[in-house]
Amino acid sequence: MKVDYLIVGAGFTGATLAERIAKELDKKVLVVDRRLHIGGNAYDEYDPHGVLVHRYGPHIFHTQSKKVWDYLSRFTEWRPYYHQVRAVVEGKEIPLPFSLASLRRLFSERLADLLEEKLIAHFGYGARISILKLKEVQDPDLRFLAEYVYKNVFEGYTLKQWGLKPEELSPSVTARVPVLVSYDERYFQDPYQAMPKEGYTALFQRMLRHPNIKLLLGADWKEVEGEVRFDRLIFTGPIDEFFGYLHGPLSYRSLRFAFEHHQRPWFQEVGTVNYPNDHDFTRITEFKHLTGQGYLPHTTLVYEYPEAYEPGRNEPYYPVPREENEKRLMLYQKEAEKLKTVFFAGRLGDYRYYNMDQAVARALKLFEEVARG
Repeated sequence: MKVDYLIVGAGFTGATLAERIAKELDKKVLVVDRRLHIGGNAYDEYDPHGVLVHRYGPHIFHTQSKKVWDYLSRFTEWRPYYHQVRAVVEGKEIPLPFSLASLRRLFSERLADLLEEKLIAHFGYGARISILKLKEVQDPDLRFLAEYVYKNVFEGYTLKQWGLKPEELSPSVTARVPVLVSYDERYFQDPYQAMPKEGYTALFQRMLRHPNIKLLLGADWKEVEGEVRFDRLIFTGPIDEFFGYLHGPLSYRSLRFAFEHHQRPWFQEVGTVNYPNDHDFTRITEFKHLTGQGYLPHTTLVYEYPEAYEPGRNEPYYPVPREENEKRLMLYQKEAEKLKTVFFAGRLGDYRYYNMDQAVARALKLFEEVARG
């Protein structure tokens, strides 16, 4: 078998590149994935009770990029959806990201008034500031708030999610924790927020439905390496695995998912509830909020349990942002630069914590590069 491109991985990065190369360059593409389905971690399917579930945890689409939004809109209709998340802090459910509404749930009216007034005076109403920036403020009341949020919302969650203390991770992780100086209870504030009307798998099926694209599922790409001739390889799996761990393994974090079905209309008020300080799991997601299936008389949930990544036993979901991993990654990137017909991309190929829209944007940019030469 001869193809122009062998693409390893059928997630957002691989599917976007396959579609663009097949359609715009009229090239033959073989997409190989070791899983038995397309869609990567965004794969969804109906469970035995008719609830559309995300098998690898909740995937909420949001983006600031009109280019990414317009591109994906070719393959799906959208159902407008604004994700809401709460965290259980001291026995109370508060909105996340932490906001003025969160203040009102936790503190006395007098203290909440004081903190709100100072936040607005320092940053302006509508500001979105990182917890790190808030911790730098000299005002003692705002410093109290920063330490409270850090300890009760961020620190415990980080320990569970990464198995590391916040100070053991890159500051970029802490920088991702915002405080909103507003009453906006949406988890994301991007201009484009929605869910694929028929689910992610249907979106991927349309992306890959091109006569120039062939799919091989349930196979490791090395199994077909000798059987398939190709001019170029695009690899979206772990970059350290590709090079046989030449410079040692990079660190990843994995997850275990526990699904539950309940014979009741709803389990919780919002899509996701985080548990930063209690239990072994980090969060519970109720899929009907995400899928718009509120008409069903029953509901399905997923509990997420972070765990260490062990090759062959579980999946690598998150690159671990630590300085030692960045140094090791640079060694692998130097190896990659020596290969003129092999390209790396995606969360695992780039070793970057991409959201879905960022993975698509990265793939569209890489397509422009390969199209030029």
